[in-house]
Amino acid sequence: MADSEPTFRSLATSFTDFLTVAIHTILYERSVYPQTSFLSARKYNFAVRQSRHPKVCEWINDAVAAVESELFKGAVDRVAVVIYSKNNKPLERYVFEVSRFPKVPASDVDVPLERLDADGQQGSVLPLVDMEEQFRATMNQLAGCSSMLPPIPVGCAFTVAVELKEDGEAPTAHPQPWMPVQPRAPNDGASGNGVVTKPVRAVAAGSVLFETWIEQVNSDDGDG
Repeated sequence: MADSEPTFRSLATSFTDFLTVAIHTILYERSVYPQTSFLSARKYNFAVRQSRHPKVCEWINDAVAAVESELFKGAVDRVAVVIYSKNNKPLERYVFEVSRFPKVPASDVDVPLERLDADGQQGSVLPLVDMEEQFRATMNQLAGCSSMLPPIPVGCAFTVAVELKEDGEAPTAHPQPWMPVQPRAPNDGASGNGVVTKPVRAVAAGSVLFETWIEQVNSDDGDG
């Protein structure tokens, strides 16, 4: 019974596993790397793609591990996979909004979440098997993202960015896995300010919720 009760550790690990698969899927769908450099795999009982390049896999794994470290601090507002042009101009942002993840003391990360009162809020969390069904539905949407987006220019690259909560402390450990940047301007979700937002899906796990959407930046930088 206890093994089926989600803890913050199992919740964070489930999300970072999902994030890893999502990054590979985005890179494949948007042809950031040649699609022939990806192999077929399965996750959440769904057909996915995974890069075969060891350096790409290593970079993704290191980035996701750094995200997980910040999640355990309760400091993360959003995680974004950013595709930018060869002129270093952002073109697309795949945003995973995780601000409603509970903030759990380090001593309680292995305690079932339903038994915790995190910041005065207590509520149910779905079994991980039910969350995986929602991960599969989200992956299905990401796997079809190219059908609702224009092609990106040749020579694009990507990175992973973390936006911290207002009270979040920027990571200062050495070696430094993150490069501090200025906060971006708020996006109102409309096609004004050069950004078009396309919703993907919300994953609800009882009292825990995270949302995924795509921000498309209208760019005329001539990279095409």
